[in-house]
Order: sequence, then C-alpha cells, then structure tokens
Amino acid sequence: MTDQALKPASEAFDLGDAERRIKAIFIGSIGNLVEWYDFYAYTAFALYFAPAFFPQSDPVVQQLNAAVLFAATFLMRPLGGWLFGYLADHFGRRLSLTLSVVCMCFGSLMIAVTPTYATIGFAAPAMLALARVIEGLSLGGEYGASATYLSEVADARHRGFYSSFQYVTLIGGQLTAIIVLLLLQKVFLTSAELKEWGWRIPFAIGALLAIFAAVMRRGLHETEAFVEAKKAVKPTGSITTLLRYPRELLLVVGLTAGGTAAFYTFTTYMQTFVKLSVGLSEDQTTFVIFGTLLFATLLQPLYGALSDRIGRKPLLIFFGVAGTLATVPILTTLKETKEPLYVFLLICCAWIFVAGYTSINAIVKAELFPTNVRALGVGLPYAITVSVFGGTAPAIALSFKSLGHEDWFYYYLTGIIFLSLVIYSTMRDTKHESAMHRHE
Repeated sequence: MTDQALKPASEAFDLGDAERRIKAIFIGSIGNLVEWYDFYAYTAFALYFAPAFFPQSDPVVQQLNAAVLFAATFLMRPLGGWLFGYLADHFGRRLSLTLSVVCMCFGSLMIAVTPTYATIGFAAPAMLALARVIEGLSLGGEYGASATYLSEVADARHRGFYSSFQYVTLIGGQLTAIIVLLLLQKVFLTSAELKEWGWRIPFAIGALLAIFAAVMRRGLHETEAFVEAKKAVKPTGSITTLLRYPRELLLVVGLTAGGTAAFYTFTTYMQTFVKLSVGLSEDQTTFVIFGTLLFATLLQPLYGALSDRIGRKPLLIFFGVAGTLATVPILTTLKETKEPLYVFLLICCAWIFVAGYTSINAIVKAELFPTNVRALGVGLPYAITVSVFGGTAPAIALSFKSLGHEDWFYYYLTGIIFLSLVIYSTMRDTKHESAMHRHE
C-alpha cells in the first residue's frame, strides 16, 4: 500500500502544524550536531593529542594507533543501536534522544580530563578507549533514534528534505569541530600549547554543549506516529519483532555498506590522507577539509528535496554508479596533487556523488519499517554495518599505507560501493512504497 493511501488526515497542511514540525526538526537536529561535534573532535585534534597517548617516533604509527582506536569504538555502536532503539520504540523517541546525548557528554568529559601517557602510562590510552567506547555507544543509538524522529515529524511531501538535515547537522558537527580547531590554532594558542594541553579544550566544550542539547531535547514533543502506534498496538522494539523483517534488515546492511565506507573515507580519513599522503601543511589541510565539508553540507538538502520529486532510488543508483567509476581516479589523482585548490576541487567532486547516499539514506531506512520497530530496525543493522565498513575505513587505509600499497584501499572502497549498487538496483523505491504510517 502506498504512503499516500496511508497518510492520516492530520498531515493536512496548516501553518501552526508546519511551525511545530520545523521547531521539532530544529531541536532534534541541533542535538544531533552536538553529538557529532563531540565524536569528531577526536578526529580533528588527533594530530595534536596522538603523541600524548601513543608515544611513537613515526607519525604514521601514531595516527594508525589513533585510527585503530577510532575503529574500535564502532564495536559498541551495534549495542547502542539495540539499546537506544529499544528505548525509542518502547518508551518514545524523546527519551532515547535525551539519554544518548547525556551519554555523549560523559564520554567527552572523560577525554577532556584524562592524563597523558607520560603521567599514568598505559592507563592513559585505556581511559581514552573507555571514553570512546561510551561515545560509540551513544552514537550507535543516536542515528536510529534521530533518523526515526526526523522522518516522523516531517510531512510526507517533504520527508526527504527534512530528513536530510540529519546529515546536515552530522557534517555540521565536523565543521564545528574544525572551527574550534581553527580558532585555537590561529587566535588563542600556539602549536606547542595545542599539543601540550590545548587539545583538551574542544572536549570540554563538547561536554557543555551536550548538557545544553539534553536540556533542549527534554522539551521535544513525542511524534504522532509513535503515540498512534502505542494506542493501536503494544510497543515492542524487540529483536524478536525485528526478525520478522529479514528482507528489510538485509536491505539496510546492503545499502549502507558502500555509502558509509565512502562517507568515512571523505570525512574522517581525508584529513589524515591530505596531511600524510598529499603532503599539505596542517593549516592547508584544515582549510581544505573545512571547505569540502561546507560544500557537502550544502548538497544535503538539495539532494533531499530532489528525492521528494524523483524518488530515493535514482539518487542511490547515481551514487553507486559514479562511486564505482570515479573513486579510484579521484583518489589516485588526489595523491599526486600538491596544490590546495585542486585538492579541494577533487574532494568536492567526490562529494557530488557521495551526497547521493548521505542525503537520503536515513529516510530510506525509516521508510522500510513500521512504527513500532522503526528505531531499532534503522539503528541496529546500520550500526553493525558502519562498524564493519565505516569505522574501519581509516584503519584499513592506513594499514595499506604502512605496507606501501595505499592504492589497494582505493580498489577496496570501489568494490564495496559496487556491492551496494547491486542492492540499489534491485530494491523498491521507498518514496512510493513506504511503511511510515504502518504499525503492526
């Protein structure tokens, strides 16, 4: 049955309803931005704090250790996807969103106060790992709950546009981390001060912002879809219920694999790649990555709105085809390019097709599942897939680099994108066959 046939009368347009939706999306999105700022402050400042926790003479080894720890935190994301997905489906989206940002606050605060290796030895990277595990748990739940919330508060005609703001704020969190980095680099601290103690500042800021976001999220209205589902059926959000949708679960895994690997390559890993492989200075690296992320942010709502007109599937296929054909040429050319402007343009070229996935992947997953199992259905298989293909991307790339075969990673990424393309080609277009208003 189509989404239009199931659309309730309450979705008829009125100004007050539109204002309520926009306010809810704004608050939900701001909380998402804060969570991802906390998480990506680790990547933005890794070049400064890696020597404090991983004392090695080789900077590639230091970055590899930091990247391995980054990947290890993703192991907690499936647990977070299950825990916060269960809470969202059983007790409401608002509770899950609030608890996830509180959890992120605690992890960020731990990093801000953890002593260095020189002070407490191996306990330092162990505490850093614990903090990152807590943050991974938080983000594992944040994705499913926020994707579900944004999709449910949006009206059917603009669901792709509104849901795209999940990645607007997700990338916005990275941009905010880079802005903080630029301010500390250029205005307030010297490079030596940043390496000695200044890297702690962004994590303290993140903890404070997370508290603010938690307070804002407490005031969110519960979605009408959840309230209606709760009246009609007993909320479950259980693994048993989720297993009744094996096809949808496999679809989430398949459509996520290539997209998440590409996303983490051109965000998290790209800062390290531009610095260590391309050879740009720290300042040039920061400005180039900032510019490309800003470009990526602008693409998200444009692609989201386009999906409301032409459907979700054409954009996913565009990403799959372009990613399969262009990834190796872009990364190969990028490594040989020493001019910052050309580096910026090449990464922007990659974002033109990567945004075909990032802008709509959340709404596609939300449209696959009925209300009573939506947050868990979106969050858990996504978290598992991101742990396998997304979080490991920087570590795999640096491992190939340490072996002297960095180009192997280019083909690895291309292969994963191609596998997702096969899934995109066979799946239904969720814009036209949506389960958004179904509860079972």
